[in-house]
Amino acid sequence: MSQEILKLVEKASLKWEVPQFAVGDTVDVHTRILEGEDERIQVFSGTVIARSGSGSREMFAVRRIVAGEGVERKFPLHSPKIAKIEVKRTGATRRAKLYYLRERVGKSVRLRERKGGKEETTSA
Repeated sequence: MSQEILKLVEKASLKWEVPQFAVGDTVDVHTRILEGEDERIQVFSGTVIARSGSGSREMFAVRRIVAGEGVERKFPLHSPKIAKIEVKRTGATRRAKLYYLRERVGKSVRLRERKGGKEETTSA
């Protein structure tokens, strides 16, 4: 009974226009940043290295290299702070978590392109 009530409450906070993306894809995450009373959009682009959770608690981690240093950030998928998620490139992976990319530098960080490209993942 309590699980059913929890699902009904969570259903109201879910986003409907979430794009299809998987671990290994390169994405641009547009986040809303509040500075005083002003609001602006900041883009964080990188490779999705993990997805976890389900329902309104679903999270994904994005990693990128800035000035030779690796930067990771976790985003809640259904957060109102996320304005948009754009899939730039699809990556072929054989794992659910790509934590091994943390030790890699340079060209070894690159992933193979998934056959079919973006069109295969966006149309479902």
